[in-house]
Amino acid sequence: MRKKYYTHFLLNERQGSCSEYSGVVEINRLAQHEFEGEEIKVLLAQNFDLETEEVTVLDWSRLH
Repeated sequence: MRKKYYTHFLLNERQGSCSEYSGVVEINRLAQHEFEGEEIKVLLAQNFDLETEEVTVLDWSRLH
């Protein structure tokens, strides 16, 4: 089941720079629960090949 979320987050990259992103993220996983907290940070960090602590989630909400 695909779920879509609006997200706004910062990436604190290894070179010392910070990048800001916002938009729709689509998760293609079979899941019955809503993603939140550390799960979101882990997914974003994996996607950008960063450590979890390099991701700061500013806003995250499910789109219906």
